[in-house]
Formats: sequence, structure tokens, C-alpha cells
Amino acid sequence: MSTQVFVAGVGMTPFGKHQDKSIKQLTQAAVDRALDDAGCAKGQLHAVFFSNSTQGHMEGQDMIRGELALRAMGVQGLPVVNVENACASASTAFHLAVNYVKAGAADIVLAIGAEKMFSADKARSFSAFDGAWDVHDTDSGKRKLLEMGQGIEPPSGSMSRKPYSVFMDIYASMGRMHMREFGTTQRHFAAVAAKNHRHSVHNPLAQYQTAYTVEEILAAAPITYPLTLPMCSPISDGAAAAIVCSEAGLSMLKGRSARQAIRVLATVIQTGSDRPPTALDQHLVRLGSKRAYEQAGLEAKDVSVAEVHDATAIGEIIQSEVLGLCDSGTGGPMAERGETSIGGRIPINPSGGLESKGHPIGATGLGQIHELVTQLRGEAGRRQVQGARIGLAENGGGLCGVEEAVACITILAS
Repeated sequence: MSTQVFVAGVGMTPFGKHQDKSIKQLTQAAVDRALDDAGCAKGQLHAVFFSNSTQGHMEGQDMIRGELALRAMGVQGLPVVNVENACASASTAFHLAVNYVKAGAADIVLAIGAEKMFSADKARSFSAFDGAWDVHDTDSGKRKLLEMGQGIEPPSGSMSRKPYSVFMDIYASMGRMHMREFGTTQRHFAAVAAKNHRHSVHNPLAQYQTAYTVEEILAAAPITYPLTLPMCSPISDGAAAAIVCSEAGLSMLKGRSARQAIRVLATVIQTGSDRPPTALDQHLVRLGSKRAYEQAGLEAKDVSVAEVHDATAIGEIIQSEVLGLCDSGTGGPMAERGETSIGGRIPINPSGGLESKGHPIGATGLGQIHELVTQLRGEAGRRQVQGARIGLAENGGGLCGVEEAVACITILAS
């Protein structure tokens, strides 16, 4: 189908700890903001794709999560599809909403992601990730992932004694492989984290809004080498939403929707494959982004601004390379030179990224869409990327083999 699809409105809660709010309340806050932003009434929605990953684990609500959250705010009597795709759930919901409109099934569709992950019981929060890999083959799966880091010996005292997600061990292993293969240093990872924390200072919706120097990040509490605490995304609550429209749907909306609408040039879902750990030319994001660039009729060099999945600073360096924003092995030096900072050659994560903005996994991908729409409209204030015209989002989820199980790549244009 050649139907042009637009993002007419976006909405997002602050990401952080919302102990006094339920999934239903977070959903309503983000949806109300998106509806208001688009000039859209609830009754104009034709369908909803609702993303959530952990409510079953955290609260026992294993089914009908979207129907319940939306009914509570008066959205009912229309198709609701529940979406779970690990940390890529929200971008998957967006992908489905776009293709629902492209298929001609509806003209105005809501994509919404909401998550409550914070608990006073930290072990419960961290264990929410335990189902994001093969639970029937955990030992061999973990061994395969951790073997990637062989050859780089963690220094004494570089591992936390406090509980943390096993995914941090896996990111650390990926980081040590990158250090071994390309000469990347811990300082390069710290430069990424410092840049993201600096960006988040100007994002009022970010979980953390404090700047750190590279030296402060290197001296911070260790998690697992080469990661220190500020290099890692936190446990987060939050919600984000987008109103997706056809051209006909856009004409039904009030206010400035037609003038502020952002075009969806590409949306791709790519799953991983069995490959050697160092065969990064076969990385699922490399393959998925190639499809996305072809779909959009663009090249990586055309991207003005990117939001990538930096569950750790290691992730941002790897993703910047496999997305083609720089050559393999050069992501660390590129960040240290300031090329990925606002004002640099290719600003990455002006929102602060997952490290600073937060990572409520069922909402994360739509949080990236929120930031890109804000940037492409020129409404990002002191974190604005000047002249932003093409925005790219990359959002990964789960682990399978030696990489993410799934990744979503989205390209938007003003």
C-alpha cells in the first residue's frame, strides 16, 4: 500500500518512579496529552495498540491489560490489540498502528505504551527481565553471551555487590568484546554516558536531569566492568503515546494537526539470527536499518537526529555503528569527539536516552517517537537539534543467540 501515514500528536508522562499512580492513570495521562496535541477526540479513534511488558509479572494482570486501562478512561467499543515484544514492545505497537492505517483498516489509530516497574522489592523489579531470553536454555544461553567478553579481564573491585539485572552482565560482555576487537576504552563508554546525562538536563520529562563529567562517571559505583552506575538505564515507570493517521484522518482533526504532522517514512521489525558474535555485518539492526533506509529512500548520512536503544552506554556505541551512522569500531571515538552531542555531526539521544530519560520498557519505544516528533517540529527548546529534518529511532528487545531477539527501526520526516 502506498498510503502516506502521519504522526498527528504525541504525549508522554515524565519517566521515573510513580508509586502513587497506576497503569490506568499513567495511560490516561499520556493518551490525554497525545489527543490534545493532535486535536483529536476520544470518539475519533478507530483502533488502539496497547504496549506493556511487565504488568503480569509485577501485578498478576496477565491479560486484557489494554482493554482495562483504556476502559478506565472512557475509550471503549473499538478494536484494542495488546502488544508484548520485550523492550521493543512500544515501537512494535507503533509499527502495527502504522501498518493498520496503511492497510486501510482505519484512519486514526492510537499507539500507547505504559509500564510500572519500580518496586520497593528490587529483586522483583530486576527479575522482570528474566523472561526476555530462553528460559528453557538459560545456562547455555548465558554462557554463550558471557563468552563474548573473553580476553578482557575485569579489574579487581569492578563488580557491584548489590543486585542488578543480568542484562547488565550481558551488555558488559558485549562491551568487552568491542574493547577487544576495536580498541574501545572504558573512557569512550563514559563519554557516551556523560553526553546523555548532559542532554537530559534540558528534558523536563527525563528521570534524571543532572550532568556528570567523564571523570565522575568513571569514578562512580561499579556495576560490572566496564559499566559504572551512570552508564546504565534505571528501573522506570511511565507512559508514552502517539496518534497515527492517514491523510483522510488528518483532515478530520482540529487545530494545528495538519501543520505539525510528521511523516512516517519507514517502520521495520527485524528479528535476530544465528551468527558468530563478531559478524556485526549480520547484526539484526544492520539488516533492519538497511531495509528501513531502502523503504524511506534515504541513506544513513541523511539522518539529522537519532534516538537509539542505550540500555547501557555500550549499547549506544554498538547501535551507532550497526545503523551506519559511523564505521565499525569508531562509535566510541566519535562520541568522545562530541560528534554525537547536540550541535555535533549526528546528535544521538538528545532526550538523554534510556540512561537518563529512563526505561519503562513497555513505553520506551514510544518515548523515542515522542522525542523525534518534538525535534522534527522544532519544539525541543534548549535540547533542539537545529535543522532536524530526518529522525531515526532504534529500539531493541530481549536476547537470543548473541544479540537482541528483535529490533524496530523507524524513520520520520518533517
